[in-house]
Amino acid sequence: MAVDLSPSMAACEKDAEALRFIEEMTSNVRSVQQRVLMEILTRNGGTEYLKRFDLGEEDPLSAFKAKVPIVSYEDLQPEIQRIANGDRSPILSSHPISEFLTSSGTSAGERKLMPTIQEELDRRQLLYSLLMPVMNLYVPGLDKGKGLYFLFVKSETKTPGGLPARPVLTSYYKSDHFRTRPYDPYNVYTSPTEAILCPDTHQSMYVQMLCGLYMRHDVLRVGAVFASGLLRAIRFLQLNYEQLAQDIATGTLTDKIKDRAVRDSVAGLLRPDPELARFVTRECSSGDWEGIITRVWPNTRYLDVIVTGAMAQYIPTLEYYSGGKLPMACTMYASSECYFGLNLRPICKPSEVSYTIMPNMCFFEFLPHGDVECDGKAYSHDELVELADLEVGREYELVITTYAGLYRYHVGDILLVTGFHNKAPQFKFVRRKNVLLSIDSDKTDESELQKAVDAASQVLRGAGATVVEYTSYADAKTIPGHYVVYFELMSSNAAISNNKVMMEECCIEMEEALNAVYRQGRVGEAIGPLEVRVVRGGTFEELMDYAISRGASINQYKVPRCVSFTPIMELLDSRVVSKHFSPRCPTFNPNGRVTTTTI
Repeated sequence: MAVDLSPSMAACEKDAEALRFIEEMTSNVRSVQQRVLMEILTRNGGTEYLKRFDLGEEDPLSAFKAKVPIVSYEDLQPEIQRIANGDRSPILSSHPISEFLTSSGTSAGERKLMPTIQEELDRRQLLYSLLMPVMNLYVPGLDKGKGLYFLFVKSETKTPGGLPARPVLTSYYKSDHFRTRPYDPYNVYTSPTEAILCPDTHQSMYVQMLCGLYMRHDVLRVGAVFASGLLRAIRFLQLNYEQLAQDIATGTLTDKIKDRAVRDSVAGLLRPDPELARFVTRECSSGDWEGIITRVWPNTRYLDVIVTGAMAQYIPTLEYYSGGKLPMACTMYASSECYFGLNLRPICKPSEVSYTIMPNMCFFEFLPHGDVECDGKAYSHDELVELADLEVGREYELVITTYAGLYRYHVGDILLVTGFHNKAPQFKFVRRKNVLLSIDSDKTDESELQKAVDAASQVLRGAGATVVEYTSYADAKTIPGHYVVYFELMSSNAAISNNKVMMEECCIEMEEALNAVYRQGRVGEAIGPLEVRVVRGGTFEELMDYAISRGASINQYKVPRCVSFTPIMELLDSRVVSKHFSPRCPTFNPNGRVTTTTI
């Protein structure tokens, strides 16, 4: 669907300028991309890494495309480690590395250190500055209220060489771009900056929730980075509403909030409000949490959360808490390596979300997905496609070259081209590559596992139950090995987890939804029956707390869809309340013949 970004439709002149910039960038994709690559090679041509490829001065762009290989993080790890240990020579970037941005560590194992430079903050801020001008086209009047956003930082660490190492959002929130941002009526938060910057997650969440309750009639949008973060905030309200109501009734702040800057930041807001305290108690003690967001914050226009990719499984729960009345806006596409683009139709169905790549952010290349079956080291230069040459309907793997010193870096995201805005491709995020369960020759990725969980959810929905959270692992200890999927359920019927018939139906429906190679393995007895283990409520919050205690960022944390780390598996197994196995093999159709086997 075409998007009209005419500056004449802008809410103000500042918005009009932003819309003109988007139109200029997306109308000149090829020339902007060539300029970006030339700027990167000109400034970084003297680095140790690029000098290895002898790009020359006559035609560095062609030399780059012919000589520089596609790399993974593991390929760059020796250079990154040298920088982390204190080597200040121009290894990857001619500009000084200012800090390392850490990955969340939940997508593909241990956390990674992504080198960055100071000016990258300007590029990230530029993309942020485009979000509200687009949103204002769809939701007018946002300057008349505030946003309740649950945002958090993590205490940073230092590398052996003394450089900060922290998540990308912690870097941004601690920067002057965020801390000393000028007043913008379209971007006012209920949370004081001091609360957002508080490293103690409980204190930060408490004060952000308290401010949101005091200003509940001013709130026009509610959000967090990921959908899981907003659900964690609702869970926090469930567990702490009594203390919050008490503080509101007395106009005081609990002694549990120790951070002096945080306490000072809300001193002017606190006032006794017995009526509001009674309202909070009444709404939260009734046991009815359906539509709680729109009841507590009645003027909310939309939820601002990422619900694409692995976050899609939170959509039913968010719909429950919002009463099915609020759109879910996914506004931007970004990673620790680079910020990529934005959603030009933010108020659309989650299934229709497409992100428009902004060609000024870095140099983009793409590997047609499905054409090769090897890891990043074996890819051929000839397979790479540039941003301006992509085809609608095809899936690609993202490869980037950044100003900060990543060259033809294989990000691991798989994207589907859904269309174009002017000359800029628009993408649906499909999945992260290589998030797999495997017992034999079967390979189940994240999107296939999500499809299977959706099938089980359909069964549970008929009984008024919902899958709140899930993860899995391939159990190779049994003979044959089998898939184990952990479910945390939400239901008014506590006995649902012990309903043997229903839970077994969930198991078989999941197997029927998995790919043909898996089902063939089941029929051929190379794979054992799928097992669902139901864990008690709150288990996945404990899992998140455990991950945060080991260094994960609350902003970037995503529940790992496959686990193998022994302490995590022990935690999950210690919370299991019931176990269920698929009662039969799924159907498999070799040569047009359906085979069904009963155990």
